[in-house]
Amino acid sequence: MSVSDDDEPLTLSSHTLAALQEFKLEEKSRLEKFQTLFKQSENNFDNKQKLNHQNLKLTIDDFKEDWQLSQFWYSDETASTLGKALLEGADENTIIVIASAPSVYAAIKQFPKHQVPTDQIYLLEFDPRFKILAGDEKFAIYDYNKPDEIPKNLRYKCHRLLIDPPFLEEECQTKSAIAAKNLLIKDDSNQVIKLITSTGERMNDIVKKIYPDTFMTNYYPEHKNGLSNEFRCYANFECSYWQFQD
Repeated sequence: MSVSDDDEPLTLSSHTLAALQEFKLEEKSRLEKFQTLFKQSENNFDNKQKLNHQNLKLTIDDFKEDWQLSQFWYSDETASTLGKALLEGADENTIIVIASAPSVYAAIKQFPKHQVPTDQIYLLEFDPRFKILAGDEKFAIYDYNKPDEIPKNLRYKCHRLLIDPPFLEEECQTKSAIAAKNLLIKDDSNQVIKLITSTGERMNDIVKKIYPDTFMTNYYPEHKNGLSNEFRCYANFECSYWQFQD
């Protein structure tokens, strides 16, 4: 009895096998680097400068996206642009919070020191892995379902906020807006209050309702792995990187 073509074992070309092997090696290297830094952050060793130096080498690519958490990293260009928009016009007293957008925080960590006038930049994120990126003092777990449980030291203290709701749902957007209200400073005549939220274009009507002082801009955020949903950047200010869209 002859064996049909359908029963023949599947074979991969040498090119495909080489690409697969390269991917496995890159993934192994990424995991080893991440595990080493995580272990060091847990040990709480004395040489803080050494840890900070190593953290500077971390990029968002060292953190694999978890799609179950709706993690989709911004492209390097988008992360850098959003970071620069937050920093534009800031000074040493400016307090900046980045919520649910770790790729932007990672981008700012790569900026030269002279481009970062303040060291008061905090990351709020549900994924605890990012503690090794921001450090104990600048990182806090943030669950969008619990908008009133933001860190006490940041309540009504934030001058500039980037908040990126993880899900394109009205409930998620609304609760994120409550968190934003709890974070933003009530009044500070010495600082310009800036709010950025990036989300799907189909959330436009909801964003208008929950952030009445923000407008859709002409800047289009992009993601590393592409998304079928078109994203838009909403802000309460214009800057070198965007203007309000008519």
